[in-house]
Amino acid sequence: MPCLETCCMLDTHRKVLKQRKKIEYDPDFKGPMKNRSCTDILCLGLFVVFIGCWIGVACYAYTHGDTELLLIPRDSSGSRCGFDPHVLDKPYLFFFDISKCFGPNVPFTGCNTPQICVSRCPSETFIWDNNKDYTKLICVDGVIPTTSSAEALVNNKKCTRWYLRSEQVLKRCVPAVGERWPVFADLRARTTHSARHPQPEEDLGAIIKRHLEAAGSVLSLAVHNVIGLFTDSDTAHQFGNDFVEDLRDTWPEMLGFLALGIFACMLYIFIMRWIAKIMVWLTIFGTIALLAFSTYLTAKNYDYYKKHPYDHENAKNMFEKYVKTKEFWLVLLIISSVVLALLLFVLIFIRKQVILAIALIKEGSKAVSAVTSALFFPIVPWLLQMAIFAFAISVGLYISTVGTPSYQIRNFDANGCKCSGEAAHYKDGVECTIELFERYCPQNCPGTCKFIEVANTKWVIYVQILNVFAFFWGVSFVTAFGEMVLAATFAKWYWTFKKSRVPFFALTAAVCRTLRYHIGTLAFGSLIIAICRMIRAILEYVDHKLKKYDNAVTKAVLCCCKCFFWCLETFLKFINKNAYIMCAIHGKNFCASAKDACSLLMRNIIRVAVLDKVTDFLFFLSKMLVSLGVASIVYSYLEFASEKNLHYPIGPAIIIFICTYLIACMFFSVYTMAVDTLFMCFLEDCERNDGSENRPYYMSTNLRNIFHKKNVVS
Repeated sequence: MPCLETCCMLDTHRKVLKQRKKIEYDPDFKGPMKNRSCTDILCLGLFVVFIGCWIGVACYAYTHGDTELLLIPRDSSGSRCGFDPHVLDKPYLFFFDISKCFGPNVPFTGCNTPQICVSRCPSETFIWDNNKDYTKLICVDGVIPTTSSAEALVNNKKCTRWYLRSEQVLKRCVPAVGERWPVFADLRARTTHSARHPQPEEDLGAIIKRHLEAAGSVLSLAVHNVIGLFTDSDTAHQFGNDFVEDLRDTWPEMLGFLALGIFACMLYIFIMRWIAKIMVWLTIFGTIALLAFSTYLTAKNYDYYKKHPYDHENAKNMFEKYVKTKEFWLVLLIISSVVLALLLFVLIFIRKQVILAIALIKEGSKAVSAVTSALFFPIVPWLLQMAIFAFAISVGLYISTVGTPSYQIRNFDANGCKCSGEAAHYKDGVECTIELFERYCPQNCPGTCKFIEVANTKWVIYVQILNVFAFFWGVSFVTAFGEMVLAATFAKWYWTFKKSRVPFFALTAAVCRTLRYHIGTLAFGSLIIAICRMIRAILEYVDHKLKKYDNAVTKAVLCCCKCFFWCLETFLKFINKNAYIMCAIHGKNFCASAKDACSLLMRNIIRVAVLDKVTDFLFFLSKMLVSLGVASIVYSYLEFASEKNLHYPIGPAIIIFICTYLIACMFFSVYTMAVDTLFMCFLEDCERNDGSENRPYYMSTNLRNIFHKKNVVS
């Protein structure tokens, strides 16, 4: 009975879908409407008012805030270097172990190392284990090392065991350019290391190299600390050292190969204009061949190292030590075999949908080639999003400094410090002001008037929430703008019967039309996404606050909520994108466009469900093929053709693979939008027209042949 009821429900649902009203033929419809009006004006007004409020908040924050309060360095005890009375002559902040300031958790936990105010940054490199000169030790306030006490002070972390020649950056002592990772390697081995000083005269090439070496120093420190989170093994740290050294030594080649990655992406897209079908099938079979060869190679190596279990003892480095074990190749064999089997299984069952997807990709290639400027258009939204991000960060920083600084007495000794006048009541924990403390308390007073925090007014937290929401809305709005512009461009191409007559400035016309009529629609759609993202941010904040209670039920509830809102946001993005496509074509408001898009998709739900994932899958294979191809060239060159003796040639190849994949994602995002837009136009074309002389199909001959449709007059 349950099965019978289910079948009846499915049959009823199918009948309802069939009975839904299809798009009727309109003799006046010639593609994206030219005569249209402004949409979602109320939401446009709300968006303008909100942006005005955000700008007003920014102006208030910029005029009343003071980021100097945030930039002033503070030592481990909270004293502000060069600002508080007892450290006026010590304007710089020194870190006992600067490598602790480059870990992934630093933005949340701070630098997990003692920090003190100093009068000047170290001008030389010093290692206590190699040079027992106690006069060069840098110690916490109040500690004076002697010959007898120096060793104990260093062991108790009252004095630093080592430091590097440093330069002040924002009044923080950071290692100078010449002090790179080898210092840390030598520290672990407890060997001497001589500092390298930059030449007094540098040409342009030397200046560029110096700045790249500075970036290498930061990367070295970061890698050193990240590895330290998992292990203190000297082998692991040496691996990190070698990895960073390889990156620093190959940066000119990496820049060249990065340009090669950009060229490869553009060439792949350019070739797809004429042989999209061949390229897609080559991508599929190339991926299968690559996985098959990988399976064969891993099986062969597994068998070899199974028969030679002690080869890893002759390894030159840690990576080679792992490679020469049977377990390493067994894992790779399992992964490559499973992926190959899944790929073959999927292709067997979706081979018919692949043909349709290839046809759409070919149409997308023609559309992108017809409007080449669309390929580079994503750079514009990306730059706008970076600007919004920088603006939101700056507003947040200034807002956090709006308020009155709060000071309290610390380390106060009533017997050794007698304050008079208005400061006579001063004692530990009492609020104070620097002016009264300096005027009425003796200079040798052991206590201090310590800065605690900026006492913000109650409304500041609400303004910060508004700033965060504005950031989400602004970024979502820019994303929506990019999607609608591309949708309007490719819709114009599809609904032009003779494709050679597509306007040269189709992209520019789409930008102008979107800005003139549909800002309100973009604001409406992006507002929905911003609300969803704000809820997810609140859930993350609540999760962070409740972690200390370690409640299993709370964790489960929050996990379910976060999963639900992630799924909801993904679904809303899908609906919004298709609503923007319909709005770009018909010029209706957001709700009407979303309704039309959902109705059209529901009437073709099977095609949509399968085709959307198939095209995503094919694009993923294309991006992987391009990225792996470039990475293979990089590895082959560094391993066999380069004269540089690298520790791990695979390291730079992996970096280039990641960069090439990200570049490919940017280019293929235009393709994805083109295919989605053309697919919506294709579905509407099938319902609106019938191929007669008065109602010809706008789809290409290739698509008509696949779906067994034809025009009476071609």
